[in-house]
Amino acid sequence: MLLTPGAVPYADWRAIYLGASPSLDPACRPAIAESAAAVGRILVRGEPVYGINTGFGKLASVRIEAEDLAALQRNIVLSHAAGVGEPMPVPVARLMMALKLASLARGASGVAPATVALLEAMLDKGLIPVVPGKGSVGASGDLAPLAHMTAAMIGVGEMVVDGARVPAEKALRDAGLAPLELGPKEGLALLNGTQFSCAYALAAIFEAERLYRAALVTGVLSTEAAKGSDTPFDHRIHVLRGHAGQIETADALRGLMAGSAIRASHRSNDLRVQDPYCLRCQPQVMGAVLDLLRQAAATLITEANGVSDNPLIFADTDEALSGGNFHAEPVAFAADMIALALCEIGSLAERRIAMLVDPALSGLPAFLTPKPGLNSGFMIPQVTAAALVSENKQRAYPASVDSIPTSANQEDHVSMAAHGARRLIEMAANVDHILAIELLAGAQGCDFHAPLQSSGPVEAVRHLLRAQVPMLDDDRHMAPDIEAAARLIRSLALLEAAGALPGLAA
Repeated sequence: MLLTPGAVPYADWRAIYLGASPSLDPACRPAIAESAAAVGRILVRGEPVYGINTGFGKLASVRIEAEDLAALQRNIVLSHAAGVGEPMPVPVARLMMALKLASLARGASGVAPATVALLEAMLDKGLIPVVPGKGSVGASGDLAPLAHMTAAMIGVGEMVVDGARVPAEKALRDAGLAPLELGPKEGLALLNGTQFSCAYALAAIFEAERLYRAALVTGVLSTEAAKGSDTPFDHRIHVLRGHAGQIETADALRGLMAGSAIRASHRSNDLRVQDPYCLRCQPQVMGAVLDLLRQAAATLITEANGVSDNPLIFADTDEALSGGNFHAEPVAFAADMIALALCEIGSLAERRIAMLVDPALSGLPAFLTPKPGLNSGFMIPQVTAAALVSENKQRAYPASVDSIPTSANQEDHVSMAAHGARRLIEMAANVDHILAIELLAGAQGCDFHAPLQSSGPVEAVRHLLRAQVPMLDDDRHMAPDIEAAARLIRSLALLEAAGALPGLAA
């Protein structure tokens, strides 16, 4: 996949997350070389320039002599590789590397072409640094995580190769690559930036887009199981309000129900004037989710294509300008938005599950079992869904409103983007299981309406589920059923069966 720095679209970042290998557009290489040459010319002038011939952070006033410049860059990598916790998932780490590659290739960081080439080669050969997930506050760059990435490039630490952890130096040697020898500015350029936070946030928004679509399908299943109305999805209602996401969501829900024999069976004699909000307000809630995710995606794609290094090198004037592009506030805000969206997808789905298991609301057998009392049916799966929803509510508190001073108060306001983005993967996994439970419950509810069937797309989804999980006649071990349904929620097969649904970007 060709990576054009500064102009990489949403779909390409998603493809990299899913396993595509990026290669740089050759047109960017002259700018990389000129940026490195500019660092050399700046050094010749002998002026103190932050991060090139000075210390870092609070030690920026300490001048470093020419003979120590290489040691300075190596030392910053080793000293800053202080992360803790479980390693980044490999797909997210690959995405972080690709984000750093695209940023360096903009030609504003002063790194040598060979440095960019090594990062590109590691991605191509599947050499993924082991990066502890905790240690960044999302300002002055994601220093600790990116230091672990860079340490692997100089042969220190470990890499994941074909699923196994290997000493970094051996991994490089086995791949025919030499450890990087850092030149002036290069250690700082590799450490400084928002790529750790941005990678996690992007990974989460890719998952959230999938979950939004899956929730439309499970929501329609629940609507059909409860013999709910499609009138609230009428296009005319939503055009009057005007929100794009709401309009598109309503159209998608109505389309999913089109041709349903279950819906047709109660269209003329429906005594229920209005459905509960969890059915009736799906366009309003899920449409707002879609709009929010689109806004977050726009922020993250801008960030992914930008340069968040410091100082920045302007080769046309041989200047190194110190600023604050490393501050990850935009990513932190986007991560908080994604957290809200994930929380609401799961929350609305759980309310539909609760509605289905309550015979007073659904008109179905209690807890969706043919023999209530002898069997508990979906009693405890609903409790599990409720537990996951509450866990996500606790995690959805905005991370961006927190700050803690670091580096002897030199870095006195931080974004907490790393924490805000890292939590999202687990929140998405919770939503996977909430929707899995709704998929099972909705299909079970529709089974009670046999021989009536839903629409073609909904029946295609039910067929996929029933090929793995039969109807629940008598109580059985539920965990395997939930896991099977969760695998289906995570698969492309479910969305392919449902047909075209709204998304974030082409």
